[in-house]
This record gives sequence, structure tokens and C-alpha cells, in this order.
Amino acid sequence: MTAMAGQLWVSLISLGGVVLGGLLSYLVQHRTQQSAERTEQQRQRIALSETRRAERLALLERFIEVSAEAERCAYTRPPQWEDTDEWCLTTQGVMNRLWVADRLLRIQFPLTVHETAHAHFLDLNRTVWHGLPDGESVRDYLEGNRSAFLDAAREVMEAAPPGPRAL
Repeated sequence: MTAMAGQLWVSLISLGGVVLGGLLSYLVQHRTQQSAERTEQQRQRIALSETRRAERLALLERFIEVSAEAERCAYTRPPQWEDTDEWCLTTQGVMNRLWVADRLLRIQFPLTVHETAHAHFLDLNRTVWHGLPDGESVRDYLEGNRSAFLDAAREVMEAAPPGPRAL
């Protein structure tokens, strides 16, 4: 009988070891899976943040490029022009692209950036279509809001480095 009781205890202890080993294995696998999921989520957040940053940079580049075209239109503005003149047709296309670029900034950036970009857009619009009073410089007239826009854009881009917090 004692031999049988000893075998029973050995079997119970062995079974307990198997259960404990299985439980520990499950816990380790569960923790590893959670860690892998967290790592993947963080990687996806970083990738999304980097994509958004690249989109923002592309929008800034587009706005700056088209505003430079509009500025060239302002410099070449003839004293008298008609709606069918080459300058007018070219300028309408440029100003339409600038209007779109301005609106895209509103979608992707904080209002401080859009407000400064829009002020620059309005300065360009006035200069291109209405001209400036005699003696006033196009460069000087546009410089204030252009610089304010560039400064605001730089602040936002520096404040949002790629990573989970940039979302």
C-alpha cells in the first residue's frame, strides 16, 4: 500500500509539474505576443507620423513654389492688361494653384500656419491683380507675411518630430 501511495504522490507531483510548466509557457507566450503587438503598433504610428510629415513638407514646398510664381507675376505685372492677355491667362492659372495650395495648408496644418499663409496669399492676390501704389516695393510689401508664414511653418515642423507624439 505504501508503494502505491508513493507512486500516486509521484504521479500527482509530475502532473502538477506539467500543469505548472504549461501555465508558465502560456504566460510567457502571452507576454511575448503582447509585446510584439505593442511594438508593431508603435512602428505603425511612427510610419504614419513620418508619412504625415512628408505630406506636410510636400504641401509647404507646393505653396512656396506657387507663391514664388505668383510673386514673379506681380513683378512682371504690366501697367495695363486685358483678360485675354498672356500675362493675365498665365497669372490666373498661377493664382488658382496658389488658392488650392492655401486651402490644403488649412487642412493639414494648425490654424496659425494657415492664417499666416492666407495673409501672404491675400498680399500676393492684391499685388498681382491691383498692383501697389507708386514707389512701393513688391518685395518689401510681401516680405512681412511671407516671413511670418515661413516662421510659423518652421515652428510646427520642428515641434512635431517623427514618432508617436506627432500624431
